Amino acid sequence: MPPITLQLHKSFFRAQPLEIIHAAGCSAEIFIYDTGIEAVKLKNQRGYLIILPYYGQIIWQAVFDGVDLTMQSHFRAPRPASDIVGTYGCFMFHSGLLRNGNPGAEDTHALHGEMPVAPMDSARIETGIDDEGPWLALVSEREYLMGFGDHYRAQPRVTMRPDSAQFEIRMEVENLSQNPMELMYMCHANFAYVEGAELIQPTSFTAADTVIRTSIPGLVKADEAYLQRLARLARDPRDTAVVSAALQPDPELVFSLKNLRTAADGRVHTLLRRPGGDAFMVQYDPAEFSHLLRWILANAMQKVCAFAMPATCGVEGYHAEQRAGNVRTLAGGDSAQFTVKLGYLTAQETPAEAARIHASCVAPHASTMKDV
Repeated sequence: MPPITLQLHKSFFRAQPLEIIHAAGCSAEIFIYDTGIEAVKLKNQRGYLIILPYYGQIIWQAVFDGVDLTMQSHFRAPRPASDIVGTYGCFMFHSGLLRNGNPGAEDTHALHGEMPVAPMDSARIETGIDDEGPWLALVSEREYLMGFGDHYRAQPRVTMRPDSAQFEIRMEVENLSQNPMELMYMCHANFAYVEGAELIQPTSFTAADTVIRTSIPGLVKADEAYLQRLARLARDPRDTAVVSAALQPDPELVFSLKNLRTAADGRVHTLLRRPGGDAFMVQYDPAEFSHLLRWILANAMQKVCAFAMPATCGVEGYHAEQRAGNVRTLAGGDSAQFTVKLGYLTAQETPAEAARIHASCVAPHASTMKDV
């Protein structure tokens, strides 16, 4: 049976929240922030997501079982901005698509490209039933068109199910031109910083597998102590297995995870296990993502542990990633899809997922990640 679709229009949104659909054990409520940005609150039995349907389809907040998964910041609401730094308090944004990462000296692109705060052309809510049961989704679309340049359609989608604290983020990119287009994408999920949390990953905490970024982007103010700290962690990153103020993650620590193993389902599984035994989780298909990045930052302005950001490239900006061979090409008329499952696990659910990750590390699987 095809899904039921409800097309949204900006004229629907008011300051007073309004529930517009209740189906599949979930509901959708629409409202507009005082800052003028429209939002959809997808809710189920376990919690909710606040999504900005016309603003890059940013997920502003994620809360399940009373636990806020979102980074801590001084932003109390999303703000109109020309780039992501002007509204950097969200749970997730789509990084890319033509350019990605921190722009280097040779680059002219915005931080993390044109997609994070892009105006979306349309949005709709869909609901239906599949092999896994009922679901509710928010879908946005944007047609990007530049004279003498690229032409593509981006369709981000967030799907929730009635009794689950995990949800699915999907990005589909279609090249509407007959010419090839370059493609750089990262699912930039900004999980909350949790002091004492344990990182559980399907690779080792050695210098070969947990590789710290030692180049310094323009946004970062580095002193000699910071440079020495990066050099020490480059030699031996074992201490980074536990999130702690002792790591001094200010201004930031960025890692590229290598030689990741897949679980029995063929997917990469990662966890951030909180001291109480519950956890944040990320899963994805390595056939769609060749890289996995990590970003940890904790200071007086913001705290974040983006412990698992699947990507098609690194974070060094367009020219550096191009030289490294990390910029994909999408042929004219072709499409690419990227899907990430992420969310929250209770203390009862976490041990099985942790065991799955540990089992993948001892199984005779080949590496899933490009060695860059």
